[in-house]
Amino acid sequence: MTLQPRPGILDIKPYKPGAADAPGIANPVKLSSNENPMGCSPAARSAFEASSKKLNLYPDGGATRLRAAIAAANGLDADRIVCGTGSDELLQLLGRAYLAPGDKVVQSQYGFLVYRLVAMQSGAKLLSAPETDYTTNIDAVIETAGDDARIVFIANPNNPTGTYVSHAEIRRLREALPETTLLVVDEAYAEYVDEPDYETAFDLAREYDNVVVTRTFSKIHGLAALRLGWAYADKSIIDVLNRVRGPFNVNLPAIEAGIAAINDTDFQRRSAEHNRRGLAFMRQQLCGLGLDVTPSVGNFVLVHFPETEGKTAADADAFLTKRGLIVRPVAAYGLPNALRITIGLDDDNRKIADALAEFMR
Repeated sequence: MTLQPRPGILDIKPYKPGAADAPGIANPVKLSSNENPMGCSPAARSAFEASSKKLNLYPDGGATRLRAAIAAANGLDADRIVCGTGSDELLQLLGRAYLAPGDKVVQSQYGFLVYRLVAMQSGAKLLSAPETDYTTNIDAVIETAGDDARIVFIANPNNPTGTYVSHAEIRRLREALPETTLLVVDEAYAEYVDEPDYETAFDLAREYDNVVVTRTFSKIHGLAALRLGWAYADKSIIDVLNRVRGPFNVNLPAIEAGIAAINDTDFQRRSAEHNRRGLAFMRQQLCGLGLDVTPSVGNFVLVHFPETEGKTAADADAFLTKRGLIVRPVAAYGLPNALRITIGLDDDNRKIADALAEFMR
């Protein structure tokens, strides 16, 4: 008998990252993975390069200096922070620590695909609460969670829709959930948001012992290649995560670059300003073509295409790829008629707009 993995593992479809290549195109424009088009902080790059002189050494297993820098930048307690190999690892560690086969996991209808992977890896069952206008519907999440959900994942802002819910709604959700349900608020794109009713959920993680907030260095900080993220929660949860993570799960170059990046507020400000302009441009241009663009507060837009033969999202994706413009199909999210397009440099945004104008003619 052939060796078999635990039941359910072979049912998992591996996460498929955004494409990076366009056949026959030497230097394609990659707008498929929500990366920062401005690169990373020069200070972070210098710190990364300096760390190459220490590659023979193990990193600090507790990422002590990095946690202190994150805490200082956000007004948090460093003892309530844990760092990971991207926020993805931390989401998976939460599943490993808190989920058992048959447990119920809840997300919004178009939630980040990693939540499904976390549930399936643990043999848990995933339920999706219907959204309203591609936006998390808190009442639907509460109803779906009931009194027996083990984990509720909420991305705020959400990927791939780019929409968000107010801080008041996130608080209402927490107060409606039982203490036995873990609420995980994934804030990967929080630094890009400029809305008066949006706030981080750090205060909820301070008040309650069943709230976790996750952040990443992959987006506004531009350190996607280093795989660095962090979580903030009650010390009891941090203690659990420290027990299940690897002893050196964050490498030394990532630690050093992360410290520099979190302190470079000027780079973060310039990145956010560039993104605001890019979002406005893309929305204005694409809506002008008659396309439906979901309002986004992230660093990407979700663009909906007609079902007309020759004008579908798949047709648009193929058209763009032939021109060296790589975007992200989102059929795996249940959105077969949409494409997610990262905000790029100004010239790249213009290329996308011009190409789609040609496509829609």
